[in-house]
Amino acid sequence: MTNANLYALFKRHFSKNLNTPALAIPDGEIISYGDLDDLSAQIAGFLHELGIVKGDRVAVQVDKSPQAVALYLSCLRIGAVYLPLNTAYTAAEVDYFLSDAEPSLLVCNPLSESTLRDMIGDNKSLHVMTMDADGQGTLMEGSSRAKPNTDIMDVKPDDLAAILYTSGTTGRSKGAMLSHDNLASNALALHDIWGWREGDVLIHALPIFHVHGLFVALHCALLNGSKMWFLPKFDADQIIDLMPSSSVLMGVPTFYTRLVAHPRLTRKASANIRLFVSGSAPLLEETFVSFEDITGHRILERYGMTETGMIASNPLLGERLPTTVGYPLPDVSVRVADEEGNLLNPEVIGVLEVKGPNVFSGYWRMPEKTADEFRKDGWFITGDMAKMSEDGRVSIVGRAKDMIISGGYNVYPKEIETVIDELSGVIESAVVGVPHPDFGEAILAIIVAKQGTQLDETSIQSAIKDELARFKHPKKVFIVSELPRNTMGKVQKNILRETYSSTFS
Repeated sequence: MTNANLYALFKRHFSKNLNTPALAIPDGEIISYGDLDDLSAQIAGFLHELGIVKGDRVAVQVDKSPQAVALYLSCLRIGAVYLPLNTAYTAAEVDYFLSDAEPSLLVCNPLSESTLRDMIGDNKSLHVMTMDADGQGTLMEGSSRAKPNTDIMDVKPDDLAAILYTSGTTGRSKGAMLSHDNLASNALALHDIWGWREGDVLIHALPIFHVHGLFVALHCALLNGSKMWFLPKFDADQIIDLMPSSSVLMGVPTFYTRLVAHPRLTRKASANIRLFVSGSAPLLEETFVSFEDITGHRILERYGMTETGMIASNPLLGERLPTTVGYPLPDVSVRVADEEGNLLNPEVIGVLEVKGPNVFSGYWRMPEKTADEFRKDGWFITGDMAKMSEDGRVSIVGRAKDMIISGGYNVYPKEIETVIDELSGVIESAVVGVPHPDFGEAILAIIVAKQGTQLDETSIQSAIKDELARFKHPKKVFIVSELPRNTMGKVQKNILRETYSSTFS
């Protein structure tokens, strides 16, 4: 049987000329496909020396760099389970992930090493290594002395490749378990339907702890043997400078709102790009139309989630419609159902459910939660409200789960409310998302304070700064006398969203 290891798939598709650039830093280093293969083998050798074996978890909270990509690939090579962590997560948040996933290795930024070691304490089973923004640190020092491990571990399609944590509505994060086959099937489908071709060059300005940057963008380029302009973050000037030497850009809606507002974005500047892709959050129709007016290009919007990778995409050839996410990927089935799982007619709004090789196997060590999220016949309940046209085009119209998507990041109100409610002087809080011209949605906290306390926005923000990642911090805080409730006593967040909808307009 063919080795189902995702790295084996990538290596079969690497450029025939291993000197072809894989990761290029503008005005900086260039890592070729041969370099990437060698570097991942070198790190794999060091992981072997540390005793990391197939199935062990490797938690990684580091800045974006070519070496960080090689670390990910080295985990695939040896069959370890890669666990990427948002660089904005606080030590308190990382502590939960480490206690839940029980990794054998944590790779972190040198600046956070001391705090994390103090938090971990005397844990002899957990190795701690460092990697900085330049890809240097104790991990690479150790790897440079190790004997390269050029083997690629033989794995089965259902063997775990990664665990990605996604916040839960109860405040407890869930680890979505993704197999080698989940990731491979999704990458091959996207490579095909988006028409990747010889000579394509990708502008990669996304983070690599997230499905979009790590799996969608990176995997497509690796399968194509393409050069990637590997940028540490989004910078509109730099993106526009690179457009003439590139052919594909993948971004979150925030990228496109900022590009539309940039005076240097023109038809001429963007003429060489054949494909602009947007995802991770809904793209506003206004942005879609404005971008086409300025550049002549229609952005291709797609839809997916942590648990499934990509589910649907607007067509490469054919009508790309604003406010829709297109059609299901090949081998992926979707349906719109009511709360009991009964199929609904076209154009009727219900909950989107999905089946396919892309769908994860479940949540790490949460069998009951996993069972709750699947129908008995295997359909995964996404929690997103949607409708489908007669010909199968999908439109996402809302979220059944109380989630906010801000700047492409998923934020669950309950997690923030739990932290705020524990603060002295707070009776209760409600967190909602409202429209924001740059982030898509902005987080608001509406708080009921105890009588006589001196709570204000500054004190709230100061109190939560070390408890929550920066992207989870409210953009605005409002102190009110009471929250609106229905007859059952439930807070009516729809009223709050409506009341504060024009906060940023």
